[in-house]
Amino acid sequence: MTRAVVTGLGAITPIGLTAHDFWTNLAAGVSGVTRITRFDTSDMPVKIASEVKDFVPGNYMDSKEARRMSRFAQFAVAAARLAADDAKLEIGDSERGRAAACIATGSGGAIDTMEEMKVLTERGPSRVSPFYIPVMAPNMGACQVAIQLGLRGPALASVAACASGLYSYIEAKQLIDSGRADIVFAGGTEAALHPLPIAALANMKALSRRNDEPERACRPFDADRDGFVFGEGAVVFVIESEAHARARGARVYAELMGGGLSCDAYHITAPREDGTGAAEAMTEALRAAGMQPAEIDYIAAHGTGTPLNDASETVAIKLAFADEAARLAISSPKSMVGHLLGAAGAVGALAATLAVHHDVVPPTINLETPDPTCDLDYTPLKARRQVVRAAAANGFGFGGQNGSVIFRKYAP
Repeated sequence: MTRAVVTGLGAITPIGLTAHDFWTNLAAGVSGVTRITRFDTSDMPVKIASEVKDFVPGNYMDSKEARRMSRFAQFAVAAARLAADDAKLEIGDSERGRAAACIATGSGGAIDTMEEMKVLTERGPSRVSPFYIPVMAPNMGACQVAIQLGLRGPALASVAACASGLYSYIEAKQLIDSGRADIVFAGGTEAALHPLPIAALANMKALSRRNDEPERACRPFDADRDGFVFGEGAVVFVIESEAHARARGARVYAELMGGGLSCDAYHITAPREDGTGAAEAMTEALRAAGMQPAEIDYIAAHGTGTPLNDASETVAIKLAFADEAARLAISSPKSMVGHLLGAAGAVGALAATLAVHHDVVPPTINLETPDPTCDLDYTPLKARRQVVRAAAANGFGFGGQNGSVIFRKYAP
């Protein structure tokens, strides 16, 4: 098995347009949840979301090419370029065949489908964009990253609802372990902020309705939580084989140890209340990493702020970590960035990696009245400085798809 290391980080998020700004705001407990500005919400029951603000595609790619990309692909390309810059990575022609892209998403260009359907019905078929199909396809996050950065290895795009982002790191580790790639751009991207999914999730009673206090709306593990907050953004890592990273003298943030996947095989939206499916993913991640529960210090929880998820995740952590569960520091990045769906797992992975790198556990903000059923250490309100030898990131999606990935301090 080949060691895989994280050498570059890129982020386009509601609390920062770089990984550095994301981490600064995450550790400080800054919320990115605001009233929705992208469309009129006057007749909608939910009027808040985690929007990416001040994103200019032309800052990261050719403006003409950007116009032929969905927003989710633009986010992916931008985050990948930021990650490459952060890694100080220049890919030579001889390396391109061994450089891969694993960019996951939940809905791809769903927003383009909604907009082009409006064009079709209002203006007729002759006005539909000829680029609609290659713009909206979910694989275009990975493919556009490959095209823009010249990566000629595999381009993979897992679609696994809210667990999608974590799949990309497991795929990256497998590509490096198998010897197929030396460099992998891995992460998740999502941009589906539109009235239709907001309305659907509101009718499902999945979203918080704290419209008058957006920054306090997402309340993972709190007794007064009332749902998650819809979000958008992307996170991409540069992951390299240890040999490749050392040969070029790269800085290493953490080592990617491996991950685990499972399916609840239970319900299209609800998690298993007994936590067995999610626990199996965490247990498999430990097995793949060759690690014991006692070696993990922090978990970036899925922690959506919905009543069912937070309670079942608490049970699952107890099942997977047994007597070590009470010792773990745990927090939910979603309390600040909202739920980025297909990019949520990548956000959790970024929080876990930087917790390992900085020896800081970011907080769960808005955790003011702990739910008695969520009785683990969820790091309420303020960040905590402590040694973080290794950290896991959890992600659980509709359909019962579960993922967990582990990062550890790197020692050559």
